[in-house]
Amino acid sequence: MDEIDKNILTILQEHSDISLSNLSRRIGISKTPCWNRIRRMEENGIITKQATILNRHAIGLPIVVFLSISVGQHSPEWTAKFDKLVNLHPEIVEVHRLTGSGADYLLKIVCSTIEAYDIFQQSLISNIEFTSMSSSVSLQEIKYQTSFPLEKLVQKTD
Repeated sequence: MDEIDKNILTILQEHSDISLSNLSRRIGISKTPCWNRIRRMEENGIITKQATILNRHAIGLPIVVFLSISVGQHSPEWTAKFDKLVNLHPEIVEVHRLTGSGADYLLKIVCSTIEAYDIFQQSLISNIEFTSMSSSVSLQEIKYQTSFPLEKLVQKTD
């Protein structure tokens, strides 16, 4: 990935709906090479999809809960069941497997109310084997960012 690719990605992260002609003009290359670079980055898995970011408050999902789960086993069967379970629930917007903490997994869950979260959690815990669970309700979102800091990438030398 060279500087032109980084510039393309920087702009696309903030303005995914930008026209190809506007993007290529801002980057300083013609449309065809710009399009070819975008396609190559899609084919290489650098660009995985384009999305519209919604304001969760405006759509009625103001509650964010981080659910920490510790488990006693990490068998392939348990992991497959867990993966399937978390992907069945659109309320779970992120799942991370952790190391170095008291929990094995951290789930980010969005809900309309605390009561809705409680109902959701009761349903979830009846379908998963775990040793301990802890919920943390976010009081304020201080930073939310969907773009990556491309200027921090280290150039690879061959």
